[in-house]
This record gives sequence, C-alpha cells and structure tokens, in this order.
Amino acid sequence: MELPLEALENRAQTTGLAGIPTKVANGHRLSTGDALAMYRSDDVALLGLLANHMRKAMHGDVAYYNVNIHVNYTNWCNQFCGFCAFQRRPGDDGAYCMTPEQVHDVLASANPEATEVHMVAGVWPALKYSYFLEILRAAKTARPDIHVKAFTMVEIDEIVRLAKKPLAEVLDELREAGLDSMPGGGAEVFSERVRQQLYPRKMSAERWLELARGIHKYGFKTNCTMLYGMTETLEERVDHLTRLRALQDDTQGFQTYIPLAFHPANTPKLSHLPMPSPLERLRSIAIGRLYLDNVPHVKAYWIMTGLAVAQAALSMGADDLDGTVSQEKVYHDAGAQTPEILRRQDIHRLILESGHVPVERNTLYQVVRDFRHQELPIKDASSSALPV
Repeated sequence: MELPLEALENRAQTTGLAGIPTKVANGHRLSTGDALAMYRSDDVALLGLLANHMRKAMHGDVAYYNVNIHVNYTNWCNQFCGFCAFQRRPGDDGAYCMTPEQVHDVLASANPEATEVHMVAGVWPALKYSYFLEILRAAKTARPDIHVKAFTMVEIDEIVRLAKKPLAEVLDELREAGLDSMPGGGAEVFSERVRQQLYPRKMSAERWLELARGIHKYGFKTNCTMLYGMTETLEERVDHLTRLRALQDDTQGFQTYIPLAFHPANTPKLSHLPMPSPLERLRSIAIGRLYLDNVPHVKAYWIMTGLAVAQAALSMGADDLDGTVSQEKVYHDAGAQTPEILRRQDIHRLILESGHVPVERNTLYQVVRDFRHQELPIKDASSSALPV
C-alpha cells in the first residue's frame, strides 16, 4: 500500500518531521538533521509507520529468526567499562574461563538443530593467541556443520595484539580454525566524550571502524550495533549511525543493525539510570531502519528489548528477532528479565501474532525453512504464557 503522503506530511509538519515522509516515499536518503529530528520528535507512531513502509518494501511480510546458541567463553576482562555487569577478574566471585574442552562439550550437548553459535566474551591479556584458535577448533570438532560467529572488534583487536601478526594473517588463521563471521558488539557509542567517561581502556571509534573495514574487505560479514541509553546525547547517537552508514557505503559488510538498549541494573557506574522505555526502544528500531538505508536487516534483539517490544518492533522497521538463544550471560548479568531461551514454537507465535510470517534463516540469511506456505497455529496449547 502506498503511503498517504499528503496526510502524513501534514502530520509531520506539526511533529517536527517535515519532509521526512516525502523522502521515505521517494527512496531518498535521510540527512543527519532528519535523524536528529526523528530522535527529538514525540511522534513515534509516524516513525514506525514510515519504517514499516521501508521494511515491507525490503522484506515483505517475512520475519526472520535462527536457531542459535550463545557461548560467553570467559567473563575475565581488563577493560573495566563503567556500563558492564558481566566483567570479572580471575579470583572474583563468579569469574570463569572455559577451556576448549568445555566449549566442545557445551556444543556437543546443545540443540542439534542449531545452525549458529555466537561466541563473545571479555578481554584478558594473559590468554594466549593459541587459546582462541583452540576454542574455534573445539566448536567445529563438536559441530562441524555449525556456523561460528565469534569475537567482537574489541576481542579481535586483542587477538591481533597477542598474535603479533598482521590482521590479514590473523584472519587467515582464525578462518582456518573455524571462524565464519563476526558479531557487531563492542562499538558501544562512538562518542570520544562517552568513551573517556565510561570505557577509556576500550578501543577508540576510529580503531573499531578501521578493524571493521579491514575485516569486511577480507570477506567476513559482521553485524553493527549501538548501545544507547547511557550518558550519550542525541547528537552522539546520530554521529554513531552516520559513521556506520558511511562504512557500509564503502564495504557492504554489515548484514544487520542491532540497537542495544542499555540495562543499568548491576552496573558499576550507571545503576541509577532508568532503562530506555518501550517507546524509546521502538523509536531506536524505527530510526535504525529509516536512517541505515544500506544495511539489509534490522534486528529486534528480544533478549534486550523484551518480548512484547520485539514483537511490536516487527511492525516498526525490524525484520529479524534473533534466535532461540541459550546460555546468554552478558545482558542477563546486567539485569535482563527475558528468558534465556525460546523454543521455535515460541518464536513462531510471536511472529504470527504480529501479522508476519516466520522464516528460519542461517547466519548469512540463507533460508533454512520457509513457513510462508505452511499452516501454523498461532497458539501452542502445550506452552505456558510467554513473559514480556
């Protein structure tokens, strides 16, 4: 259905979004000024309508998910980020570092239908370069068929430092050991002001983007993220998205944008902050879809958004719910109240109730199972109600 452009522009004139409906309808790129206006406007419903128009043009009524496993192989970390509730030092209560054998055993006993393992963790300089090769090999030995999506740019930066080799040589060796693609975490928000305030030991925005560019040019796909709801300004959010969009123009290496709502509970410096509201979480999804016009997918990561918001986000720009997940620790340590795993039928229910059709994908968005032409019950009488 075409957008009722005149009516939408009349509405946009009164809500600080003038000109944006016309640009979206005509496929024109939004400016940084438009992005800032979208963050400032109270008309989240209009943003959702515009983002849904763009989402449907790109993906129709499909909502993607995958069957995946999370392995957070260590919480040892020396970055001491002020927003992180996951980090520990060796000897702290709850500190752990999985051996390659433990990684193998977790995957060997995990859901046999899983097509992806997502492996991210803290950064600890005493770990040897060989350790990272060994945990990749362990994952592939346990599950030769599984796609290993591992290591944020922060972890890759540390791995390159430990290897004392050029990036290209390290990527060759990681690929040979089993690395297939990389997630998009560790970027947080690119503001140098916020970095100095909350995570001064972590790599700069320039280094993150430099590594991502090199990794994309070397043939690896990654995701991209923004952690919002800390102390960043709206202008700093727009700058972050603009840098991601510019890099994507150059490399086309980002598959999915994932806005990450900050969970303040249990964090060292920011536990006093409120979590971004459901409306703000939906706004971030919609702006991501509208502004990052060159990134194919936008994910409503249900672990962080909550199930109800993730379901609503499918009609406000998101086309992906992530997956079944299992054993995720990073955001649950920060206070996430979402379940630690969903079954396939739970995901189908969320998608069908939103008016979309579930399509199971692999990490590279190749279709594993297409349910568009199958009868699927919206409700599973054997399942209990899903938490929100």
